[in-house]
Amino acid sequence: MQQSITAITESILQGNQLKRGDDCSFLLETDLPQLCTQANRLRKHFCGNQVDLCTIINGKSGRCSEDCKFCAQSSHNHSGCSEYAFLDADTIAMDAKKNASQGVHRYSIVTAGRKLSDADMEKSLAAYRKLRQESSISLCASHGFLSYDQFLALKEAGVNRYHENIETSRRYFPSICTTHSYQDKIDSIRLAQKAGLEVCSGGIIGMGETWEDRMDMALSLSELGISSIPINALSPIPGTPFENRERLSEDDILRTIGIFRFFNPKAQIRLAAGRSLMQHSGKRAFLSGANATITGDMLTTSGTSIQQDRTMLLDLGFDL
Repeated sequence: MQQSITAITESILQGNQLKRGDDCSFLLETDLPQLCTQANRLRKHFCGNQVDLCTIINGKSGRCSEDCKFCAQSSHNHSGCSEYAFLDADTIAMDAKKNASQGVHRYSIVTAGRKLSDADMEKSLAAYRKLRQESSISLCASHGFLSYDQFLALKEAGVNRYHENIETSRRYFPSICTTHSYQDKIDSIRLAQKAGLEVCSGGIIGMGETWEDRMDMALSLSELGISSIPINALSPIPGTPFENRERLSEDDILRTIGIFRFFNPKAQIRLAAGRSLMQHSGKRAFLSGANATITGDMLTTSGTSIQQDRTMLLDLGFDL
């Protein structure tokens, strides 16, 4: 007989964890308000009321060699996104300091492409060193598949977290990308961890995957020991193969957040792209297990303003 969600929540509160092979059908069968309530209990117990705000800058845009079907920056797609080379360190530093002055905790440079060229790697390191010298904001990097020595160089330059989304389940991954593999993602994450970096990794929902794929992704992130998990809800972009995908409902997004909290009770569950699909920029999500967000502008889709997020989160009782 299946345990009640309350009993399972109590078990997790006592230190047990859901694992591969467990019957997790309760995550799909439980009424959404009850699932959200129990997910919020887990968030409060393991994470308290601390919330983490992150902003990102598109450090190098367009002309990406990879064929990810959701992405505006892929050279295989025809979205008409802007294209430019790696930004100079002064431009990046100015943007980071502006965000830090508004209360943002973490700042990430994100670049399009399978990996950085040697020249762009040097530009990124120069930018991170400048940020480390001129700001106290925590630094994250997202530059594709790097070598172990490059991860070590990022750490030495002041980066303490690396971002590498696994995007979806291992089963569904070939349906969204063929120029690199799911295993490439896993190998990159483990290499970054070996170099002493924390890892931020999540994915995108609404790309045609099943609920089982979403649960598998959440479980895989748990097995990898990921501490920051961004959840993106697909915003279909014209010119990409997913431009006509049906947008997710708010209820589906909330259930996904609850599921990720049950599999990852101690992690930062981070709202990312797609918050515009929810009322009040995802206010209910922060009462359903989420405790972090990317704020300000996303890469190629508009986000919410930093001050709007701060006001909302303070009103909800979070500590900033």
